[in-house]
Amino acid sequence: MKRRRIQFYQRFFVFTVALVVLLSGLLSQLPNSTMGNTAIAAMNVEFPLSTNGTRIIDAKGKTVLLQGVNWFGMETETHVPHGLWSRDYKEMLSQIKSLGYNTIRLPYSVEALRSDSISAVNYTIGSNKELEGKTPLEVMDIVVKEAERQGLMIVLDSHRLNTKRIPELWYGDGFTEADWIDTWRLLAQRYKNQANIIGADLKNEPHGRASWGTNDLSTDWRLAAERAGNAILRINPNWLIIVEGVELNVPGQKLTNHWWGGNLEGVRRFRVRLKKRNKIVYSPHEYGPGVFNKPYFSDKSFPKNMLQRWETGFYYIERQKIAPIWIGEFGGKQVDKSSIEGIWQNKLVDFIRDKNLSYAYWSWNPNSSDTAGILLSDWQTIDAPKQVMLSRILPVKYKPPVPVARTTNGPTKQLLLAPVSSPTSASRLSSSSGQLQVTTTTDSDWQSGFCVTFKVGNSNSTKVQNWQLTFNMDKAAINNSWNGTFKQKGSEYIVTPLDWGRVIEPNQVRDLGFCANKLNSGGADYLPRNVKVTIAS
Repeated sequence: MKRRRIQFYQRFFVFTVALVVLLSGLLSQLPNSTMGNTAIAAMNVEFPLSTNGTRIIDAKGKTVLLQGVNWFGMETETHVPHGLWSRDYKEMLSQIKSLGYNTIRLPYSVEALRSDSISAVNYTIGSNKELEGKTPLEVMDIVVKEAERQGLMIVLDSHRLNTKRIPELWYGDGFTEADWIDTWRLLAQRYKNQANIIGADLKNEPHGRASWGTNDLSTDWRLAAERAGNAILRINPNWLIIVEGVELNVPGQKLTNHWWGGNLEGVRRFRVRLKKRNKIVYSPHEYGPGVFNKPYFSDKSFPKNMLQRWETGFYYIERQKIAPIWIGEFGGKQVDKSSIEGIWQNKLVDFIRDKNLSYAYWSWNPNSSDTAGILLSDWQTIDAPKQVMLSRILPVKYKPPVPVARTTNGPTKQLLLAPVSSPTSASRLSSSSGQLQVTTTTDSDWQSGFCVTFKVGNSNSTKVQNWQLTFNMDKAAINNSWNGTFKQKGSEYIVTPLDWGRVIEPNQVRDLGFCANKLNSGGADYLPRNVKVTIAS
């Protein structure tokens, strides 16, 4: 009997091992969509969201990770999310969802939402026809509703006051605190029953004079966040109130270098006090040397020193169970394991994964000059190495398309590792100053308009500052621009970079550009010509 029992258990063990091996083999052959189903299930949340300790939770108490991207443009002169000159907005949202993201941080400016007009939309592309004749607010309505249909959450972000720059404080640039709060009240009321709008990122990147815990009503961002947050919650008690940090001016701060909006050291002593305590989420921004080469990137302890910086700057908030953290912006061009920026970015991705943090990557757009985006410049192709890196913190594991391998006799295998240019895209190297070179790319060209990007690169070993771009253009009228001030004198345009872009470090590239309407007499010669970059003496 004893021998028979042993034989039985031995056979049972062999059978079990064989079954496990068989099932493992079958599962490994399942298509990627199986992973996608897991992601979709994770997005089935019950609204509204609130907080419980360091967790963001849904109405049933289930933990919700906000795994997002920033899709910018509504804060600029276009008054709409960028890229609609090249893509159908529904198609864009679908691509975001397919990669596993569940949240979009949607920047806007107060000026844009008070406007009646939009630009840089190709209405002949698919569903974009629906946007024709709409105001910026109506475009926001449409994008938000489509995001809801596709299972995407939205965080509204008061990114700018005017359409030109990010102000130090929550007022200025021709707008008052009342203008800022009234805009939030308008949005809170307008979207009170729009469940997939889950939160208000009150003000993008307070910096400069902005302080925390100083009790100076003119600069204390913590007090202003309380005023705006409570005003929103009185109208719409369902939203999360997302509060970024400052840059400087925190009593007793331990670190000397912070990013705009990245300094949350003040929460230790001075917490944001909301009428509904389970609605506060703190949101740092974090970048690498591609945006600005801060001293700690060259410290001999890099990258190990980053862990202590993140702990001191913001993560202690979660460790001490004060509130959840949502990293509202991080990003960069380099994702390799050898460059400083690539090492930093991979380190932060692993930190986000290990600490189970919510985040929104900057950016979906390719036209962010310091960071580039998840999309390449054709607004279609995914930056494969970047998305592979981000897959470590997403439920969908991105597998790059296999490269094209063609043979004369055998089958053809399709591969798309390199950017795919749109039919209208064309690039050309224009005149240079010797140290600076400029490349001009026509990103999109349709019946009534077009968009152009200039890339100004520094190929020398020393930094350059106080540079300008000039070009001639007839038969077209610029309707929006980015990363520079475009001044027209007859047919000549003089472009001055914004303050943060005046310096170009060695091997750094600055992007700026514009979209324009073709004039009735446009003909074929409406594109910019005689493009030159000069350095002021």
